[in-house]
Amino acid sequence: MESSWLEMRWVRPFYLAFVFCLALGLLQAIKLYLRRQRLLRDLRAFPGLAAQRFGGLDKLYQSENFEKLEELVGKHPCAFPIWVGPFQAFLCIYDPDYAKTFLSRTDPKSSYLYRFLVPHLGEGLLTLNGPKWFQHRRLITPVFHFNILKSYFKVIVHSMNIMLDKWERICSTQDTVVEVSEHVRLMSLDTLMKCTFSRETNCQINRTHDCYITAMSEASKIIFNRMPNFLLHHDIIFKFSPGGRRLPELSKTLHQYTDQIIQERKKSFKAEKKQGNTQKKYQDFLDIVLSAQDENGDSFSDTDLRSEVNTFMVAGQDTVAGSISWLLYHLAQNPEHQEKCREEINSIVEDGSSITWDQLGKMSYTTMCIKESLRLMPTILSISRELSKPITFPDGRSLPAGVTVVLSIWGLHHNPAVWENPKELHWAAVCHDGDKGGHCYDSTPLPVDSRSHQASFLRAPNSPQTQERAPLVPEKTSLMLESRVQ
Repeated sequence: MESSWLEMRWVRPFYLAFVFCLALGLLQAIKLYLRRQRLLRDLRAFPGLAAQRFGGLDKLYQSENFEKLEELVGKHPCAFPIWVGPFQAFLCIYDPDYAKTFLSRTDPKSSYLYRFLVPHLGEGLLTLNGPKWFQHRRLITPVFHFNILKSYFKVIVHSMNIMLDKWERICSTQDTVVEVSEHVRLMSLDTLMKCTFSRETNCQINRTHDCYITAMSEASKIIFNRMPNFLLHHDIIFKFSPGGRRLPELSKTLHQYTDQIIQERKKSFKAEKKQGNTQKKYQDFLDIVLSAQDENGDSFSDTDLRSEVNTFMVAGQDTVAGSISWLLYHLAQNPEHQEKCREEINSIVEDGSSITWDQLGKMSYTTMCIKESLRLMPTILSISRELSKPITFPDGRSLPAGVTVVLSIWGLHHNPAVWENPKELHWAAVCHDGDKGGHCYDSTPLPVDSRSHQASFLRAPNSPQTQERAPLVPEKTSLMLESRVQ
């Protein structure tokens, strides 16, 4: 007896599987549709979302000058919503009063964005939330104590002088343009290796640590490029992308390097403690964290320790190098202000050869120039939070719990409603002392919230070398060469 195709044994399982997959796909499509409708409803007080189609985050940061972001900041006074893919949307804010309301809360970091950092950095201060974040914060707080930072001054000076010696040799032997960003990056890495591990790498002179340096830089670039691209937000798609295939190798290199140093230091730490010989010129990051681990036992594991070391190294090196490079660039573009900085430093350093810790606080004009450079190109571009409860902004508009809010620090610093001619340099106006009636949230070069923790999801470009402008020439950066630190 001839049977129909539905009754054939070898077809029926495939048919059932097809129906099952079709049903699952339909349910997922309904779920995504409802999510999109919910986001449209939640963000209805902020116009512009319905007119967008799929995503716009990549367009905001697709150029070094951020023309699209600048256009939206000028068009919308306080905030605008933006799609990150067809089923995820954020509210981007950049108004000082909005920022004050936002930063005064204790909402958790956005799990959607910060999860991209976990495979690379681990679960450290940058990615943790809740009780574990407070525990890590309490254990690591001594690292940033004023006296600890003061003890690093000579270490920083030594690394800085190595870089300046290199520049003097280059300038004395050839008439050439100096790409300072690479030198600054190595100097900051050299400093962090000393302050974190008490490790003399001589990375500014030789290239024995190229694998670690390259891995750290390349991994950061992959993560930075992933975040604006909503197609790469899905872990499976990212896994099969070139960056997704490369990132595990880079993370493995970083983790192996860090683990080796940690194990070496743990052995020496135990030996020094046993012998009672714990006196050093200064306590590095590992000294302090190993002491905290020793006091807290299993509550601070080796994995936690590695995560904090990786966070300290990657975040610290990237932000320091970028900020110094942009400062030198802005001074070179404005020689009249560079000259005022030189005059101020020379008046403080009478013998013209040394700068001490106590003299740093006297450099008021130079400090203002540093702050203005951070306004023009902030260390990080934005921070994000997922609202744990409803929020109402000063103009009466509100958002329900569950919405992700992104504070655009770049947008805040270039908001025409806050800064007249925001692209121009306002050197003398950046006092930040409140005596001119300014808003303390007008400029946020570093992320400030009620918990004062690291919280970036998009960082600024590493250096001005990507700009289509002339790089720094030696004579334009002579401020640092003339005013040596010892």
